[in-house]
Amino acid sequence: MIELFPEGFEELDTDGAVELVAYTSGDGEERLWRTFGGANAADVESGWEDRWRDFHRPVVVGGLWIGPPWETPPGNLPAVVIDPARAFGTGSHPTTRLCVELLAERPRGGVLDVGCGSGVLAIAAARLGHGPVLAIDDDPVAVETTSANAVANGVEVDARVLDATTGELPAADLVVANIAPGPVASLSGRVRCAAAVTSGYLVSDAPSLAGFAVAERRQIDGWAADLHLPE
Repeated sequence: MIELFPEGFEELDTDGAVELVAYTSGDGEERLWRTFGGANAADVESGWEDRWRDFHRPVVVGGLWIGPPWETPPGNLPAVVIDPARAFGTGSHPTTRLCVELLAERPRGGVLDVGCGSGVLAIAAARLGHGPVLAIDDDPVAVETTSANAVANGVEVDARVLDATTGELPAADLVVANIAPGPVASLSGRVRCAAAVTSGYLVSDAPSLAGFAVAERRQIDGWAADLHLPE
């Protein structure tokens, strides 16, 4: 499906199975038939191209309103407006919310956002008063998206292309890494900071960082985030 419809398709849970849906023309339907030997086709209502927006809802966390640009932030909270574009992260995912909560409670200082994606955590850190904020990702698209979102929010974020699993990590007062358990584990012994916030994994995962102990763990809907402090 990715090869047939690189612009995107939808996954629907149907009676314990997964149905893949492509919004396409007659040519696309023909490609489906040739590839899979069959397909069900139906006309769709107008506005289908904006249905993906239904998955991106604003949240209030850590004293911030975080949401997409097509939603209107309230006037009584600092806003972090994130266009998901082609990079992961809008603020609504449990791991992002957990990280923002912990960011809001830490002493203000320099932040290194490892695996910045859309830049939501880096921008939230800047909005909360942390600084300077450095965001890194091995995906140039993510770095480009983070930079654009930072400019749109009027905050300063230094976004750079860097593979955190192999490259030398800059020192910071606080490191935040909302990635996956494997990449989090690869940071062990390599982070230079006074505290680290890690997430991107389930409560059944427990990645550790050499020289640090988990001082606090928070959970939402089966997802976890850990605050690591020096031993």
